[in-house]
Amino acid sequence: MPKNVCVGITGASGAVYSIRLIEVLLATGHDVYLSISPSGAEVLDEEMNLKVNLKKFKASSLMLDDVAAAEDSKIQLLQANAGIGSADSNVLSVEAGRIGELTYHHYQDFKSPIASGTFLTEGMVVCPCSGTTLSAIAHGSASNLIQRAAEVHLKERRRLVVVTRETPLSVPHIENMRRATEAGAVVMPASPGWYHGVTTVRDLVDFMVSRICDQLGVDNCLMKRWGEE
Repeated sequence: MPKNVCVGITGASGAVYSIRLIEVLLATGHDVYLSISPSGAEVLDEEMNLKVNLKKFKASSLMLDDVAAAEDSKIQLLQANAGIGSADSNVLSVEAGRIGELTYHHYQDFKSPIASGTFLTEGMVVCPCSGTTLSAIAHGSASNLIQRAAEVHLKERRRLVVVTRETPLSVPHIENMRRATEAGAVVMPASPGWYHGVTTVRDLVDFMVSRICDQLGVDNCLMKRWGEE
């Protein structure tokens, strides 16, 4: 199975989670297949001042073109653990790791590989996941590529993580979470914990990203886990 992961960014609050998630996936050698909805692009601009051209996308617009030269200590540690850029990464005669590649697909491009179950992935994350997107996934009524790719992951019985961010919740929201869960998705509200020595906003972001990575089976060292010294 190739180390491919789909990421969809939609119009809920919490865009920072998606950017950090993509950083981590790339740093651990995963190839990321990204799609962004128009509302998702608006949230990126509103919350992070990142202006994304959905028709002429550039990784630099999300600050993702320099992951290989990342100065973040956690990213460096992730790369080292993945055997990327390490002087002794070949001590076991295993091919050194690499930084993953980012591939972008327009949200209306239903000819994209991720629209088909024949394109193999390790999973998909919709982060953040809007109420509208959750409803489309729960009811199997895709109207864009992100929703279609999510449907594909459900029908192929692959990992699908939807990171919702809404409060309070209405009955329809709760019902859609139930339906999505019964269909095979992991519904993961963006509810970061505070027990791991939080001192910065980044610690809260990394808590959520770490938990998302756990669901994908991606080794990570983003947070101090319960019981660790």
